[in-house]
Amino acid sequence: MDFLRPLTLADALAAKAEHPDSVPLAGGTDVMVELNFDHRRPAALLDLTRVPDLHEHSRVDGRVRIGAGVPYTRIIAELGADLPGLAMAARTVGSPQIRNRGSVGGNLGAASPAGDSHPALLAADAEVEIASVHGARLVPVKDFYLGVKRNVLAEDELITAVHLAPATGPQQFSKIGSRNAMVIAVCAFGLALHPERERVGTGIGSAAPTPRRATAAEEFLAGELTDRNLWHAPRALEDSVKRRFGELVARAASPIDDVRGSAAYRKHALAVMARRTLGWAWQDYLEGSRQACA
Repeated sequence: MDFLRPLTLADALAAKAEHPDSVPLAGGTDVMVELNFDHRRPAALLDLTRVPDLHEHSRVDGRVRIGAGVPYTRIIAELGADLPGLAMAARTVGSPQIRNRGSVGGNLGAASPAGDSHPALLAADAEVEIASVHGARLVPVKDFYLGVKRNVLAEDELITAVHLAPATGPQQFSKIGSRNAMVIAVCAFGLALHPERERVGTGIGSAAPTPRRATAAEEFLAGELTDRNLWHAPRALEDSVKRRFGELVARAASPIDDVRGSAAYRKHALAVMARRTLGWAWQDYLEGSRQACA
């Protein structure tokens, strides 16, 4: 197995073009597990840990650009105020050691349906920056996943960054596992309120072949909030609205039975998580509105 260690992004892209069968290595939290269990034996590893461009975040046209190698600990500490949903998801990832190494770019590259960052990225309408020696492109995260552990990357492309708008409303993330830490999600749910557009964002994880949005639930809730003028004159949400939102979220999932949980349990859990996260997010919205009027 060859070990490639570029020092610049240009060199990394050139190496990927020359060795399209090489596997990118950043945090290694997924790749090394596969290697250790002999589930994967690539011809080459492309070590990206020394490429500075992949380990920085910045503002670009008013959006936050997170380099593919920025670890979860830095997202929590440095970007939690701008991207609360993603920071919440990052706090649930593995152990402190894993959070110090793992990154959103690695999560996207693995494209596991159970990846913790995916629901938050979907709810926030993130875009994935992809590059090769031929140039760069932005792909909406909802179009990035093609199947179980499959994504839109061409053989010569690397994930270089993720772009998200700073939150303009409350965001939430909820995850259920077989224990409280160091666990793969049985299912997960992300929610983001976008009051400036009168829109709702959702993300479902570990309950379908790919991470996905609950589009019907988004449209239902946004319509309720708009029709009742709740974006501009917020008041308590009726329980029937929360229940219907949860039902539509569960309906958007297509889970399987496996060792972590049954399909029926996943659907039930998603409905509960959707109701609860909506309750938490709307309470934050109410409190924010009261403070603005005080």
